[in-house]
Parts: sequence; C-alpha cells; structure tokens
Amino acid sequence: MDLIARDLTVSLGGRPVLHGVDVALRRGRVTAILGPNGAGKSSLLKAAAGLLPPRTGTVTLGDRGIGTMGERERAQTIGYLPQDATVHWNLHAGDLVALGRLPYRARFAAPSQDDRAAIAAAMAATETGDLSDRPVASLSGGERARVLLARVLAGRPRWLLADEPLASLDPAHQIDLLDRLRGLAAEGVGVAVVLHDLAQAARIADDVVLMRDGRVAAAGTAAEILSPEMIAAVFDVTVARLPESRIVVPVGRIAR
Repeated sequence: MDLIARDLTVSLGGRPVLHGVDVALRRGRVTAILGPNGAGKSSLLKAAAGLLPPRTGTVTLGDRGIGTMGERERAQTIGYLPQDATVHWNLHAGDLVALGRLPYRARFAAPSQDDRAAIAAAMAATETGDLSDRPVASLSGGERARVLLARVLAGRPRWLLADEPLASLDPAHQIDLLDRLRGLAAEGVGVAVVLHDLAQAARIADDVVLMRDGRVAAAGTAAEILSPEMIAAVFDVTVARLPESRIVVPVGRIAR
C-alpha cells in the first residue's frame, strides 16, 4: 500500500509550513526528500507518520486515513526516525532497542521469542550488538543514532520514515545505513528519507521529491528529478554531473 498525501496543508504555531502538498510515496521503493533549509521536508515526514495533523487535506495508506488508525496499529505500520532524537532515560542500549517491540506486546508482558529475535536482528543490522549493555548517555552521537535506528527496525514496520539519518554517522556507517535502507525496500518496505547530500540521494533513491517553500517543486524517479536544471532551480546552485553516473555535485552559488 502506498502512502499518499493529497492537498496537504500543515501549520506549526499558526504558521503554514506545508501548502497544498500532493505526493505519493511508493511501497518497496526508496524516496529521497530533498530541499533547502525550511522547505518543509521534516514537516512532510511527520505528517506522513501521523504526528502532525493536517489543517486541510489527507494522508492515506491504501484506503485508510492515517488519522483513523489507533496508536498501536500506526506504530506497527510506520516506523519514524526523527533527527536528533532525545532519549529521556539513560537506558542500556539493548533496552532502548527493545522499546521498538512495545506495539506488539501486552502491557507488562515479558518479551516473546519473536520479540527477542526482532531485537537481535535489528542490532545485528546496525552493528550495535556490542553496545547492548552500555548506557545511552555513554554513547557517541553516531553510536546513539545507530541504536535509535535499531529501535525502529525492531518494530519491523511496513514503512520507515527517516529524517536526516546520516547526520551523526561516519562515512562507513553512512554507507551501511543506506545499504540497509535499500535492503528494506527490496523486501517490500516503503522507505522515505530526508537527505541533504545529493550524491547519497543519487546513490540510494528510486524516487525523489524536491521541496521548496513548503511546496513540492518536482517529484518523480531519481533519473528524472536529479538533473542539473532541477537541482539548480530548487537549491540556487550550479551543479555538475559526474561522468557516467546520475550523481550531481554542487559547484557554485546562483545569486537571486
């Protein structure tokens, strides 16, 4: 089932941040959401996760409105990874990852065998198994980012919405994370990810949504959208395409 926004308008603190957005996120594909600061990328992701109520318009998953889902069903269906997530309790990393299984457990129930298997698989996928017994406060920014991703993966969501997940990671773990997202899409999971790195977007994305000023400037396949002309129009930069690839690299600023 695809995750679709229609005529979506969202306000924060009385200020509109999304204006009549129409966008379709396809299951089994990686969609990169790109745009300059303040374009509305994070707001779109939160609205798609059901965390920001629309002022107008709808977000639907198949024939279901996201707002009609109960919290447990939505948490089982959509995994949301915010940027710079705050951890309010100094849990051990393994216990933090285990929170990703709460939507599947009865209140106060002990973890099941399936829960333990999902937690172990998520920590293996993010290379965080050796961090299991460490307090979260003792982790580096990159280690914490991987543990938080493991928490989302432990829930085995059908959709993964990630907001700038590369920010705290070193290059090796950035590549690992992008490969993991591609692997999830190959397994049929819908993946939408906010990125700032155009090269990484070109590497991972099947589809691209370009945003500017709270609106969708362009949307389509990565081959269609990651063109020098479209990137220049949205980011106010001149770009060059690497030889024999679809990767575009900013090389200069356009004065407006």
